[in-house]
Amino acid sequence: MKKTTIAKKIPLKIFNTYQERVNSKLEIYLSSICSKDYLQSELKNVISYSVFAGGKRFRPILTYTTASLYDIDLIKVDACACAIELIHVYSLIHDDLPAMDNDDMRHNQPSSHKTFGEAHAILAGDGLQALAFEILSRDESIEPVIRIELLKLLAISAYEMADGQSIDLSVISKKVDIEFLNNMYKKKTGSLISCAVKFGAFHNNRINSKDSDILNFYSNNIGLAYQVQDDVLDILSTEEVLGKRQNSDLEKGKPTYPTIIGLDESIRIYKDLYKEAMDEISGLSVNAEPLRKLTEKLMKRDF
Repeated sequence: MKKTTIAKKIPLKIFNTYQERVNSKLEIYLSSICSKDYLQSELKNVISYSVFAGGKRFRPILTYTTASLYDIDLIKVDACACAIELIHVYSLIHDDLPAMDNDDMRHNQPSSHKTFGEAHAILAGDGLQALAFEILSRDESIEPVIRIELLKLLAISAYEMADGQSIDLSVISKKVDIEFLNNMYKKKTGSLISCAVKFGAFHNNRINSKDSDILNFYSNNIGLAYQVQDDVLDILSTEEVLGKRQNSDLEKGKPTYPTIIGLDESIRIYKDLYKEAMDEISGLSVNAEPLRKLTEKLMKRDF
C-alpha cells in the first residue's frame, strides 16, 4: 500500500525554537553542574564562555527535528541535544589551539585559548567531553538500556571525529585525492552529524529498517555537504559573517575541495549532495517536510 502524507507548511521559526530550547537546557544543566565543588572558578568561566559564545546549534536542531518526525517527546531528547553540542564545542576549543588550527577568533570573539590561555582551554575541552557523557548517563527520562546504546553511539562518534581531525593535521601541505578527502570529512564532520540524526530517531523503538537506511544515507550526505560547503565559505564569505579568519584553510596549506577541483565544481557538489539527501528522505514512512526545510536552510547558509 502506498504511503500517503499530508503536506503542511513548516514555519522556519520552529528551528529558532529548537535553538532556544537547547540553549535553555544547557544553561540549566551547566548552572547545576558548575555549582558543584569539583567544577571551580576558571574552568567554569572557560566552559560558559565557550558554550554560550554563539553558534548555529545545528546538531541539536537536527536531533530535535528528526525526533519530531516520529512524534517523540522532546523531553526525552533534551539530554541528547545537549550532549552532542557539548562534544561539538569541545572540538572547536581544541581545534582552535595553536597546536592544531591556531585560530584566534571564533564566533566573532577571541578563541577560548586567547582569552583564558592554552592550559585552561585544553582543560575546558576535556571537561566538556566528560560532561556530555554525564548529562546523557543520568537522564532518567530515558530507559537505562537505551541510555547505554546512546552512550555507545556518542563515544564512537566522538572518537571518529577526533580521528578525522588527526588525519586532517597529517595531510597539511600534502596532495590527496577526493576519495581521501571524502573519507576524512565523513569522520571529521560527518560523524557528529550522523550521530545527531540517530539521536533523534533512536527513541522510536518501532522505526523500520527502511527508515533507518534512509536516515543513514541522508546524514552521510549532509555531513559531507556541510564540510564541502565550509570549504567554499572559507573562500567566499567575509570574516565578519564567518566569525573567524577568512581563507584560513588555504593559508595553512590544507587540502580542500576547492584546491583540488575548483570553486565552481565544489559548489555544485555540495548542492547536489543536499538535494540527493532531500530526495532520499521523501521515502520515509513519515512526513519528512521539517527535515527537508532544515536541509534547505543549511544549503543557503553563509557561515
